[in-house]
Amino acid sequence: MGQPAEITKWEIEDPAFWEATGQRIATRNLWISIPALLLAFAVWMLFSVVAVNLNRAGFRFTTDQLFWLTALPALSGATLRIFYSFMVPIFGGRRWTALSTATLAIPTLWLGLAVQDPATPYWQFVAIAILCGLGGGNFASSMANISFFYPKKMQGYALGMNAGLGNLGVSTVQFLVPAVVTAGLFGSLAGGPQAGSGEQGLFLQNAGYVWVPLLAASALAAWFGMHDLASARSSFNEQASIFKRKHNWLMCWLYVGTFGSFIGFSAAFPLLVKTQFPGVDPLDYAFLGPLVGALARPAGGWLADRVGGAMLTFWVFVLLIAGVVLKIYFLPHAGSAGSFPGFLAATIAMFIVTGIGNGSTFRMIPVIFRSYHQRLAAADDDASQAAAQRQAGIESAAVVGFSSAIGAYGGFFIPKSYGSSIAITGEPVAAYYGFLVFYLSCLAITWWWYLRRGAEAPC
Repeated sequence: MGQPAEITKWEIEDPAFWEATGQRIATRNLWISIPALLLAFAVWMLFSVVAVNLNRAGFRFTTDQLFWLTALPALSGATLRIFYSFMVPIFGGRRWTALSTATLAIPTLWLGLAVQDPATPYWQFVAIAILCGLGGGNFASSMANISFFYPKKMQGYALGMNAGLGNLGVSTVQFLVPAVVTAGLFGSLAGGPQAGSGEQGLFLQNAGYVWVPLLAASALAAWFGMHDLASARSSFNEQASIFKRKHNWLMCWLYVGTFGSFIGFSAAFPLLVKTQFPGVDPLDYAFLGPLVGALARPAGGWLADRVGGAMLTFWVFVLLIAGVVLKIYFLPHAGSAGSFPGFLAATIAMFIVTGIGNGSTFRMIPVIFRSYHQRLAAADDDASQAAAQRQAGIESAAVVGFSSAIGAYGGFFIPKSYGSSIAITGEPVAAYYGFLVFYLSCLAITWWWYLRRGAEAPC
């Protein structure tokens, strides 16, 4: 017999329960969660590809307007994550996953309609871009949900798999959309090619429509295949205690450096290459960085389980600093055309490093909060210690979700920094100098609070 939709007994720290029941249920929920999160990332990053093609489809938007369209989904997605991070304990993981996945059909259908008329005003694309942020919000609830299904010793693996394979949605959208917009995928039902898009024709509406049946299938799979955990239920007040925890805010800062870099570079790369290396078609390469970054994330979680999250995160920021220096070197400057192969290699290397850092920072969070509550309850009786462990799990899940919200703002600031730097100075170098300063601050935080001998929260 299958398990009921809501499970009341969930004792995953008990090895016997885990082997007999827990592992099977956790695995099932993880493998339904992953494709739902992949689709959410794909919708979130739609404009990283669509923006490059809008003027080809007959629109006349400026470079700064196009950079705004790539940045706005990250801004709205990051803001939505703040609220989404608290939804699973209130509504249940199964219900919320199904509902949040189904709502992604709204921006995809609207986009499919809007791109077919070159008279569609810019404000509509702004609204669609903001709604694409719904996909970004899903990450917070998805990660919080999966954290409840796995024992502490497997948190790095589980969160790394969910996030890493879910992050493949970024490379999926940047690989799939350029392919589907070249043909009438849905026949006359979806409309013809955009006028003025050349002999081959551009069916930009397919960039939105292609995701609708996949979203419907994923939402149904979540509703009928996933579970709600009674033990994960908690009020907002129980979760809100994280706002008083210093390490919540420190981990948010570090996650801006890892995930914020991953999503920001993903959103900005096609337009940045188009402006700095005009002879290169950015969509031939855009999917590579997000692909390797997403695949590196489970490796980051796995490595952090073994060598420690703080040590791994420290070296992540060392390598990100080196990567920024290399990218500045390979950019066109002082009359030089620059080196696109060198720039691409440095970019891909930085994507790998951010993917590893995404896994390592999320591995740090449960360790930090479990240790914190163990110290508070060290002299208490067994019942108080059990209550402390439950609160540690609630706060860890909330911090995972909330830090993902704050980290996602990097997806707004990086494209907008490029756009502003190019508008003011004519090149993106000033933005990179800002990134250098930020990564240095992340390096210092990691070393001081988590890595050095005598650190407050070694992890």
